[in-house]
Amino acid sequence: MVTKRAYAAALVAAACALLLPGSAAASKHMLLGIFDDASMLAPEQNAFDTLKELHVQVVRLTLAWGGPGGVANKRPRHGADPADPAYDWRRYDDAIEQASDAGIEVLLTIVGTPAWANHGAGANRAPTSASTLRAFAYAAAERYSGTFLDVATGRVLPRVGLWLAWNEPNNPVFLRPQFTRAGARWRMSAPAAYARICNAVYAGVHAAGGPERVACGATAPRGGNNPNGARPSISPLAFLRSARKHGLRTFDAWAHHPYYGNPREGPRSKGVGSAVELGNIDAVVSTVTRLYGRKPIWITEYGYQTNPPDRLFGVSWKRQAAYVRLAYAIARANPRIDLFTWFLLRDSPDLAGWQSGLLTADGRKKPAFDAFARLRALAL
Repeated sequence: MVTKRAYAAALVAAACALLLPGSAAASKHMLLGIFDDASMLAPEQNAFDTLKELHVQVVRLTLAWGGPGGVANKRPRHGADPADPAYDWRRYDDAIEQASDAGIEVLLTIVGTPAWANHGAGANRAPTSASTLRAFAYAAAERYSGTFLDVATGRVLPRVGLWLAWNEPNNPVFLRPQFTRAGARWRMSAPAAYARICNAVYAGVHAAGGPERVACGATAPRGGNNPNGARPSISPLAFLRSARKHGLRTFDAWAHHPYYGNPREGPRSKGVGSAVELGNIDAVVSTVTRLYGRKPIWITEYGYQTNPPDRLFGVSWKRQAAYVRLAYAIARANPRIDLFTWFLLRDSPDLAGWQSGLLTADGRKKPAFDAFARLRALAL
């Protein structure tokens, strides 16, 4: 049980740390990861045996605060207490234990606001009070500190050392509204909301103690910067600058998703206009450096869809395999990038979903599977 006094003291210490200068040093060796919630959070698929075959070092998992699969869809009485009976951690406990047994690190992405925390506005709306999110982040970091005894099972749960605050906050699918109107003028509102979100997650996780690293951003590669557009969104560099202006204080790494814009573009292609793809990832690196110093850069999503089955946006299976190797080489050559995560392990069975898996929906290996499995050997 976490006392209010202990939690308050830990938050004061974390808040003081936010005001200190400094930056996290980049890792000497870039971590290689996979992000595929549908596979990782479904124990019947035995995904972790496959991940060992691929020599994966880290898996990214979505830790839903609220919404589908949410830990806290019921309002907790003591939000900072990981043992509060309102919390339901079961599906995450199981996946994190499987990862630990496989010798794979976990990156947890905290995302999704429960209805009680924003008057039912929706999971993709910011909480009314950042303190509720900060308390949840603290509870999650305490539970996965490597020392927490789950009295219900008698197990000491594994440690999670990598954290991410939200997902693609410059994309209205994940954070709304992107813009709000003030009189006759529109202004970006998502960066200010996200600054509060990431400050809360950073403070909550670090208040639990330990050497955890918390990333902000996870920005989508492009945005229209048009509040009247069909899909109002904000370009990644404009979002980063605005978040800084609106109080995003610090983080241990900045995350970005440098996806291609069309199947004619390879990993060396530069984003058109304000887009930031892998070929011009240095635009993110330089902007982060100017605003925050030499923070590490994490690529927390990247991938190429294949044709078949995606005839519109996919590349051939052979080209996907070549792009796996090339993208990894580009990222590894950049001294600031210390995490590279491929999306997905297995194609979505729904053609409206993503088809960038190393496996088909029915489990057949694409050529990219073997290419991915050899990446770490090629890096030695």
